[in-house]
Amino acid sequence: MDYVYDYMLHLLTEYAKLLKFKPTVTKNTVELCSEAMACRASDNQNKFMMESLIKNPSNTARCVMPPPYDQTGLLRQLRRKNNAEKQVDNWENNYWINRTMPQ
Repeated sequence: MDYVYDYMLHLLTEYAKLLKFKPTVTKNTVELCSEAMACRASDNQNKFMMESLIKNPSNTARCVMPPPYDQTGLLRQLRRKNNAEKQVDNWENNYWINRTMPQ
């Protein structure tokens, strides 16, 4: 679960850099805490929410995205994917051809 929260924090942080507007807090804004949301939930939902509650930020470094493929690496990956799909198709075809019918 820690990895999910780290990923979401990284994702939202990077997304926030793309925003063209600055969010503001209005006078009518109401703060919602996770405990308030859990109070309205059923017993099981409340239990799972409280178990997955983050109590402090992670001490690990954020994830690093791998660099994009170069042209040859991309072609190699596409070729591997295509070969894997062909192999699965062959397995399916062989299954249906060699399947014995009950008598």
